[in-house]
Amino acid sequence: MTSAQKTNAASPSRDQRISDMLDKQDCTELVLRMARAIDRCDGELVNQLFHPDATDDHGSYKGSAKDFVPWVMDVLKGMHRTQHMVGNILIKLEGDTAYGESYFIAHHAIPAEDGTDNFMIAAGRYLDRFERRDGEWRMAHRGAVYDWSSISPSTDIWDRTNMPDYSFGVRGEEDPSYRHFDS
Repeated sequence: MTSAQKTNAASPSRDQRISDMLDKQDCTELVLRMARAIDRCDGELVNQLFHPDATDDHGSYKGSAKDFVPWVMDVLKGMHRTQHMVGNILIKLEGDTAYGESYFIAHHAIPAEDGTDNFMIAAGRYLDRFERRDGEWRMAHRGAVYDWSSISPSTDIWDRTNMPDYSFGVRGEEDPSYRHFDS
């Protein structure tokens, strides 16, 4: 057997590669939808992304995903705004299970004691286990690994109460993105 034949024998077919790509995209969409759900404080959407028996480990929270949702919604109430940026995403498929590592930078506007906001950034990676059950991918476990953080006084210059021509993000279904996706 020539080296070209050996390479072709070991290489997955085009159909398999396309199938794998679609599975990886489904898992990637879960990661991106989770960032959106957290930033919009949409607990219902967060619940939809986890399997019913899923678990979560965010360091300060370890337990069921079902109990993570009210916990994280309560934590988010103490912040004025958040924005999670997801970067590098690597997905490894093993049949109906997939393992993901997704880099994140999470921005938080946190009230300071003097009435202003502090701007806190946390950066790290999500280590997710996805499972396909009944043909649908969802998260079975999410773990957060923290790499660095920083905090400083906010320099946000927008007066959200006196800029009627601007569209600002808000938490919940009043955010412009909900109407955008519903149209």
